[in-house]
Amino acid sequence: MSTQWNLPSGLMPDDASPEWLSKADNAWQLTAATLVGLQSVPGLVILYGSIVKKKWAVNSAFMALYAFAAVLVCWVGWGYKMSFGHSFLPFLGRPDVVMDQKFLLNPAFVGKFPNATMIYFQFVFAAITLILVAGALLGRMNFHAWMLFVPLWLTFSYTITAYSIWCPTGWLAKKGIIDYSGGYVIHLSSGVAGFTAAYWVGPRANKDRERFPPNNILLMLAGAGLLWMGWTGFNGGDPYSASVDASLAVLNTHVCTATSLLTWLLLDIIFFGKPSVIGAVQGMITGLVCITPAAGVVQGWAAILMGLLSGSIPWYSMMVLHKKLWILKQVDDTMAVFHTHAVAGSLGGILTGFFAEPKLNRIFYLVDNWQHYIGLAYGLQTGRAAAGFKQMGIQLLGILFVIVVNVVMTSLICFVIKFVVPLRLSDDELQIGDDAIHGEEAYALWGDGEKYESRHTTYEDFPQVVPKGGQVEMA
Repeated sequence: MSTQWNLPSGLMPDDASPEWLSKADNAWQLTAATLVGLQSVPGLVILYGSIVKKKWAVNSAFMALYAFAAVLVCWVGWGYKMSFGHSFLPFLGRPDVVMDQKFLLNPAFVGKFPNATMIYFQFVFAAITLILVAGALLGRMNFHAWMLFVPLWLTFSYTITAYSIWCPTGWLAKKGIIDYSGGYVIHLSSGVAGFTAAYWVGPRANKDRERFPPNNILLMLAGAGLLWMGWTGFNGGDPYSASVDASLAVLNTHVCTATSLLTWLLLDIIFFGKPSVIGAVQGMITGLVCITPAAGVVQGWAAILMGLLSGSIPWYSMMVLHKKLWILKQVDDTMAVFHTHAVAGSLGGILTGFFAEPKLNRIFYLVDNWQHYIGLAYGLQTGRAAAGFKQMGIQLLGILFVIVVNVVMTSLICFVIKFVVPLRLSDDELQIGDDAIHGEEAYALWGDGEKYESRHTTYEDFPQVVPKGGQVEMA
């Protein structure tokens, strides 16, 4: 006996909406992808352009904008297939173009929306990773070198970690690593790669390292706000469906971030006496980064604990260890991406291995495997300590793998580029900034970000002109 569904005409399957397509999931996935895209353009474009000295505003914003465009062309040309395509190596897919409509309109490997949606969603993640790498290089990298760095790093570094961890046939994915939305693939990768590239490019000019005030803190907050709100799509889109797990991931994301911001802010007040706006933004970022590998697989109370730790441990590494460890003092990491992304990303990966709740993992991964995806805390609680320790070991193995890949590949890429163009701007360009590099400047104002000291001025202080008619006019 056949069942006849009495669906409204707009929901009946047709050529544009085949039976396998979930319109709700597809709509949410496209929306989530756009929210992530807005984190970069205009979010990080505004954040970078306003958090640097005035003379670097155009260059910093344009590094982000260029990367967004360049990554998309490379992504549809070969990057997507290298990250999510047929296996070429245990850690890499076979490169191929993905612009044929037969492929684009077929169901993605999750089955609920077309490949075109998945390609777009994964592109915005790849793009923001490169833009985060740029944060370590602001204020001195040769723009032509950056133009070469973006496609090379996407091809030979990002695709390796993305395939290994996120593609179902990747070697770490098979082992059962938990990286809900990119704590490893995006944040640890960008933090390590940015720090490594900063070492090879070299430091900013001495004057910039000594004093590098933001040119517009209010705009910086606007960019930071776009980054925070865009994380709704960043973590909420990774179940690949408009599911209960997506809702949990979104709430956990914002709770952890708010807790982290407040923790960082309190530490600044306690140890430095003033509530730093820039510090609060850093605490916001570390909270977002730390919860990312765990967002939909931990309970709400764990998200709060992760926020407390992400607001304090990266704060300690940035404010205390950075001044003591020789290697950290040698590298000029403009936006401190090592602390906000590498440290916070590693912390998130470890805490995921501890707090990951088995039921939530089964909802997310849609598997019923008791030997995978169980946090150490639950392993100890349920008498499956061996499985919990195994999960923690896999999380640590993932951290080691991402660090090695990014140090090696980023170093090789910088080594190759410097034989084509200089990695660092010339001394004259470092002194002038945007005008020397792009022939454009962000503002037609005084100074270089310093405070403007206004003096009391009277009417008589202005020069006057007395025309023939005797009427006094302002010059």
